[in-house]
Amino acid sequence: MQHIINFLIKNKNFILFLVLLSISLLFTIQSHSYHKSKFINSANWLTGGIYEQANGVSSYFSLKSENERLVEENRQLKNILYNKKDSISSIQFIDSTSYPTDYLFRSAKITKNSYSRRNNILLINKGNRDSIATDMGVMNSKGVIGIVDRVGGSHATVISILNSISKINATIKNTNYIGSLTWNGENPNIVQLEDVEKLATFSANDTIITGGNSTLFPKGIPIGIIKDFQLNTTENLYKINVQLFNDMTSLEHVYIIENLHREEIDNLLAPEN
Repeated sequence: MQHIINFLIKNKNFILFLVLLSISLLFTIQSHSYHKSKFINSANWLTGGIYEQANGVSSYFSLKSENERLVEENRQLKNILYNKKDSISSIQFIDSTSYPTDYLFRSAKITKNSYSRRNNILLINKGNRDSIATDMGVMNSKGVIGIVDRVGGSHATVISILNSISKINATIKNTNYIGSLTWNGENPNIVQLEDVEKLATFSANDTIITGGNSTLFPKGIPIGIIKDFQLNTTENLYKINVQLFNDMTSLEHVYIIENLHREEIDNLLAPEN
């Protein structure tokens, strides 16, 4: 307390000057409209800048929850999009469980991403406690990611499309020509669509999508565009290099696809003893 008193006594002249200056400025602003408006505008600019910076900081720390909200909205939209295609034009943010469905989409997050090996595996933060099972398709907002392989209680591994054993049914958009999507282990941005009939008509930059001829993925999920192509050694089938829409080196949020009719279809297609 004594230090404060000593400080005030030592600087009494300067403090008196500040008080008188403040009073004179107050009287000037109150008695002159021009000065008053300038003061108000300056105060608004200052407080507005402070609030803008504070809002920016607040928005930054809320990015995680905002991303999770967007992922959930996208999951609901995908449930509608791939189950009720005749109603795409009237999609609204409603509970997708009210629609009759063939596929069910669940959100997950990739916690480990491998892309530089011959046989790449991903790890996601959902498992059988979240109704995740083997042989479920995995995608994100840009396209196909891979297929669920092994499942634990709270995590699961995914065979990436950048894996030598990965084979996914795919087709050239707007055609009926089906092929098998594989990877030659070279470029993580390029995969191969093999066994496409020689009669197929297509060109570079045409879009490749899932073919829908398996129980893993619904038809129409994007994969990439045709980069180049050539006939195989027997010259009766095409081998097509596909530039992926996804950057497989930078993945985070994904969707796990469950075909609700898979068991029935597999039983019907199983060979008889």
